[in-house]
Amino acid sequence: MTILYPYFAFAKKSFLGRSAYRFNHFMGILNTILRIFIFWEIYRALYGGRTEVDGITITMVGTNFILSLGLDAVFFVNDYYLPNRIQDGSIATEMLLPVSFHGRMLADNLGNALFQLLFHFVPAVAVSVIFIGIAAPADPLMLLLFLLSALFGYGVLWTISFAVQMLSFWIINVWSVMTIKNVFINVLSGSMIPLWFMPDWMNGVIRFTPFSSIYFMPVQIYLGQLSLPEILQGFLLQLFWIVFLFFVGMLLWKKGQKKLVVQGG
Repeated sequence: MTILYPYFAFAKKSFLGRSAYRFNHFMGILNTILRIFIFWEIYRALYGGRTEVDGITITMVGTNFILSLGLDAVFFVNDYYLPNRIQDGSIATEMLLPVSFHGRMLADNLGNALFQLLFHFVPAVAVSVIFIGIAAPADPLMLLLFLLSALFGYGVLWTISFAVQMLSFWIINVWSVMTIKNVFINVLSGSMIPLWFMPDWMNGVIRFTPFSSIYFMPVQIYLGQLSLPEILQGFLLQLFWIVFLFFVGMLLWKKGQKKLVVQGG
């Protein structure tokens, strides 16, 4: 616990820091609610009064948006944690601190994610459930497995960002790379377009990328669409991507340190 104490302190600092900006907090809740309602109205119009299309009910679609966009609000990842420190030169000092830089990155993000979960996810989802409705979890076991899969999904999302941030050692402005990364996540994770509506061949490819492991797999578990063997396979796939992407990020970190040129500070 003594080893972990500094990271708890960093997480607490980021948690308390978010509470200082109340206007941004309320606008974030409003943004999530509006996104859910906009997507809901678009798909309700596409359904044209029908309750089911190709076995996918409108309730399933609404549940997907509420859970996916709600989790998107919780899964706070600071894509510019490392790039900002390279640009202002503070990375040189932080690399000398007696704590893991990567541990600080994760702790900072977890503190923000916890704040988002308590004060963003809960009110936004509550409003959405009241006005749209949500399917009940298939059973209590699936609800627990949904929460575990969502935790792994956050791990996948964080390690994707972690690996991409390492490119800032070679690219001065990583904004364009981050934008491309976020487009892939938004489109291929199932949050904007449920993967049920993707062509079969594309769906088969997407399911073996890290993107579907972030939001869509937890939603499928919640709805009871996956058997226990399929859930176990999905967990193993999520863990594979977490380990693989972290390994890639660490490899780039080690190579990037040798090319580091401090531009400020």
